[in-house]
Amino acid sequence: MCRLTVALLFICFWLVERSHSNGSLQDSIREPHTRFAISLYQTLTKTENNSNLIVSPVSISLSLGLLQLGAGGSTLAQLEGTLGYNVNDVPVQDFLLHSQGDMSNSSQGMWLQQTCTLFIQCGVHLLTEFTQRAAAWASTGVVRANFSQPSHSRSQLERLGHNHDEWWPLRAESSSGELSGSGEAQAEAQAEARWWGHRLQMALVNRVAFRAIWQKQFLFTNTQNLPFFLSDGSTIKVPMMYQAMEVSFGQFRTALDQHYTVLELPYLGHSLSLQVVLPSERKILLSSLESQLTARQLASWDTGLRRTRMDIFLPRFRMQNKFNLRSVLPAVGISDAFNPTAADFSAISVEEGLYVSDAFHEVRIEVTEDGTKAAAATAMVLLKRSRAPVFKADRPFLFLLRQINTGSILFMGRVLNPADQAP
Repeated sequence: MCRLTVALLFICFWLVERSHSNGSLQDSIREPHTRFAISLYQTLTKTENNSNLIVSPVSISLSLGLLQLGAGGSTLAQLEGTLGYNVNDVPVQDFLLHSQGDMSNSSQGMWLQQTCTLFIQCGVHLLTEFTQRAAAWASTGVVRANFSQPSHSRSQLERLGHNHDEWWPLRAESSSGELSGSGEAQAEAQAEARWWGHRLQMALVNRVAFRAIWQKQFLFTNTQNLPFFLSDGSTIKVPMMYQAMEVSFGQFRTALDQHYTVLELPYLGHSLSLQVVLPSERKILLSSLESQLTARQLASWDTGLRRTRMDIFLPRFRMQNKFNLRSVLPAVGISDAFNPTAADFSAISVEEGLYVSDAFHEVRIEVTEDGTKAAAATAMVLLKRSRAPVFKADRPFLFLLRQINTGSILFMGRVLNPADQAP
């Protein structure tokens, strides 16, 4: 009996110590995750300065983690420096896969899927160790592609799109033998490929899909067409959802003493939430608030939000963005991976000259009364105003969809015009 008691005590202490260790690891990864998300978002705002915007930092960081598994030298150093951790460390890898894998839960109406596909030029011999590690990395698929035959590459990408939800088509429209990109990055990639005269290259495609139901759904009958004030001072009418509820709410200010508020709306199951960030006054430009975001500010929200009963007005919105990350990632510190002479992916293949020819990201979100992508007619009603405080997102705002237990930012974006709908 004495031996049994000692054994139980030992197990209890081991569990406590293990929990503390995981908590420390979570904290050490959470901050660089947030810094990367903000840096990525702020970089995108410079090129998408007059439109709605959405990006999935988690999806991109998982894809960069895959590249880390096969990188070496300065290429690995850049990836590690930008992300803030090295996924080759087993504890880090286990934590990331556990906290950011498939979180689908049909019983709670939630569906979150993150996938990453690495297209490798036919004829490139992959190292067995990389193939095995890639197969276990966040639903990663390794697909052979023939970049010299665009129709072949296109059909592979289309099949990939058809295997996912109809929201997520990904098309290859280039006729040059490269996967489709956009603008200068695509032209540069094509010229570069002709110059080097070989096809030892790869394309990285990542996507993330999300659906969920609000913990407390908005009623369609409470939705009204109400004014929304655009950045240029003009006004439009948009379907504005409404409900009175108890939420987590806080008031904050930036380093330049600009005031803003944060509202948190949980999804069913309380594993994910949508945070809406709204300038306190219409004269405060959203772009000014965006430029001042820091990881420390986001961390302050965790302790600064308080449960408050409020009247909530939030516009319906949906949006879709597609990015060629080849023109984005160098701005946050990752350039060698795209350089045929500097890239070091010797842990993927022993063949020389392997580099990332393009990296694509596609993401879409829709926010409606029930939290899913279902559509419904809007009923015009008059609402009886209560004396509760009011949160009214009737001007441009930021939003972050975060995993509650880790703080990971799954989606980050802004709504400048709710009427500017995704196709």
